[in-house]
Amino acid sequence: MLLEGKVAVVTGGATGLGRCHALELARQGARIVVNDLGAKADGSGRDESAARAVCDEIKSLGGEAVPHFGDVADWNASKDMIETAVREFGDANIVVCNAGFIRDAILFNMTEKDFDDVVRVHLKGHFCTIRHATAYWRERAKAGSEVYGRLIATSSESAFFAPPGQPNYSAAKAGIVAITMGAAQLMQKYGVTANVIMPRARTRMNEAGPLAALFKKPEAGFDTFAPENVSPLVGWLASPLAARVSGHVFVVWAKDVTVVSRPAMELKFQSDARWTIDSLQQKLGPHFEKLEPVKDGYTVPAM
Repeated sequence: MLLEGKVAVVTGGATGLGRCHALELARQGARIVVNDLGAKADGSGRDESAARAVCDEIKSLGGEAVPHFGDVADWNASKDMIETAVREFGDANIVVCNAGFIRDAILFNMTEKDFDDVVRVHLKGHFCTIRHATAYWRERAKAGSEVYGRLIATSSESAFFAPPGQPNYSAAKAGIVAITMGAAQLMQKYGVTANVIMPRARTRMNEAGPLAALFKKPEAGFDTFAPENVSPLVGWLASPLAARVSGHVFVVWAKDVTVVSRPAMELKFQSDARWTIDSLQQKLGPHFEKLEPVKDGYTVPAM
């Protein structure tokens, strides 16, 4: 019961990864605010029954949970979500940002609305939630109260590999990494940690499409892409055991956890004088001519 007495908010907590995270945190003793609009995989529709069902599941395990149906990308609704945790359980200690949906299309076929809607729920949804959570922790610290803060954001390897059919999703997921790394630096002095997970797991977002067969549940043996494989990392990052772990990105799936290295400057080219087009060609041209051209767009990372 590593999280006994702690309060967690899990966005998109009614299905898939979010549900598994909520249950894992509850098993460790946390009281849970299960936030979910109950939207479909493409973001349409509303259904409160799913979030209520997860709360009932947590209660059946002997835990405490309340649902919240606010839109995480709405400024006031996301603020109310944090306030609900404080109002119902007295504090807000752990925030797991997981809510999102996809609307895939090749760049030149994507509509403005499909870009705006996906970026809104993923990137702005993370921003609003993180903004209100960090403000709450800062105010507690200024008031002299003890602060226990754990922020866990959900990105994707799409942020790195940028599949051509997901320009909206990839851009949003890259932005989530940037926001969370900034939060880690900002909140360090308050003892608050902030980390990013990049799960490979079976969710509603990949149950159809070109990768559906890859994520299909096996008939027997270890379920490589079960969302339950991801949640122990969330539980660990949320716990006191990971108090010194902040500002990191983790790729997690199956039985693997990979810590992503920070970006580094790879090659430096220098000139004795101000660059010209000719001198750039002389220095850079030979290097890039040796590289293989990009073929067939996005390649699924080796597994």
